[in-house]
Amino acid sequence: MLPFAPDAPDFAADPYPAYAELRAEGRALWFEPTRQWLVPHHADVSALLRDRRLGRTYLHRYTHEEFGRTPPAPEHEPFHTLNDNGLLDLEAPRHTRIRRLVSKAFTPRTVQRLQPYVEELAGELVARIVAEGGGDLVTELAEPLPVAVIAQMLGIPEGDRALLRPWSADICGMYELNPDEETARKAVTASVEFSAYLRELIAERRKEPGEDLISGLIAAYDEGERLSEQEMISTCVLLLNAGHEATVNTTGNGWLALFRNPEQMELMGRISGDTGAGPEKLSTAVDELLRYDTPLHLFERWVLEDIEVGDVRIPKGSEVALLFGSANRDPAVFRDPDRLDLTRRENPHVSLGAGIHYCLGAPLARIELAASFGQLLRQAPALRLAGEPQRKDGFVIRGLASLPVEV
Repeated sequence: MLPFAPDAPDFAADPYPAYAELRAEGRALWFEPTRQWLVPHHADVSALLRDRRLGRTYLHRYTHEEFGRTPPAPEHEPFHTLNDNGLLDLEAPRHTRIRRLVSKAFTPRTVQRLQPYVEELAGELVARIVAEGGGDLVTELAEPLPVAVIAQMLGIPEGDRALLRPWSADICGMYELNPDEETARKAVTASVEFSAYLRELIAERRKEPGEDLISGLIAAYDEGERLSEQEMISTCVLLLNAGHEATVNTTGNGWLALFRNPEQMELMGRISGDTGAGPEKLSTAVDELLRYDTPLHLFERWVLEDIEVGDVRIPKGSEVALLFGSANRDPAVFRDPDRLDLTRRENPHVSLGAGIHYCLGAPLARIELAASFGQLLRQAPALRLAGEPQRKDGFVIRGLASLPVEV
């Protein structure tokens, strides 16, 4: 029996000892409960992320029946329409076309233009926590910051922004292993409501374009091609879901790691307070927090052609589960991998993916994380835990529901 129990709260709370056992067991391990091949080693995870014999979808090459899979339930169609038209679940050539068009609107200049807003908002949120003498870092900083930033980027009015987080949470429930019917129902409802909202907003921007990303997506044009309305809707939802889930969970996981490693907390404070250090040291520290307790622990891929991982043949039609959390603690790649080391230079973590599906919003996520950690360390240098953190349900997208602190 493999030491892999994604439904068990104790396992989700600390899966790293089990990952070490999985790496010792082999390079590709069959897990019957989810009917997936678990891949725990960094070299294999990294290679398979780039291997075009695998895909996030198989529908660009096969029907469900040809691939030996059962089509999704018809009542789940709104979720799949939304999800299956987003970059994360597409393959070339459609992925190539959409990413090229999205990149014309979501440029490095777009991200840099947001930096002052990110710093100002992070400063305001932290100031409120300091004024209250503490609070919950998840609900009062980690969640509102990235949601507000992405809403600002998309041009969503402030009065509507409270809708976004619940929609996103309900949709992301479908990314856990074997989601139940209630989870699916919530995801479908959120998909319908979010899509309808964005459809109206896109119609408004067609009439009156602005400086926001939705206006940019409408205007994006290349080689005679534009994005369809559904592609724009799916792109906006993906930017919100992927863009803020990673940031929210890295913030909570990262602070908990710092509280449990006081010498690294002290080092983080020195890095943040050193005006001559430049952004590189803080960026190195953020990457280590992403590696040490990654917000995404498992990434699924379909096997489109027979492959071999080590001496294991994995046939076409199989599904592999790339274990990011295990890959990021692999001693074959990371020296002393179970130690948090904010000065770690060689850090090829896979927390943001690799290959054509490398996280489009990675530069923005790093700006948000640097701003929130920096502002807290400067405004609340004596920050400390004020109670027991609470974990969210779920293992694939792994983070905290609450992190009480006092200053």
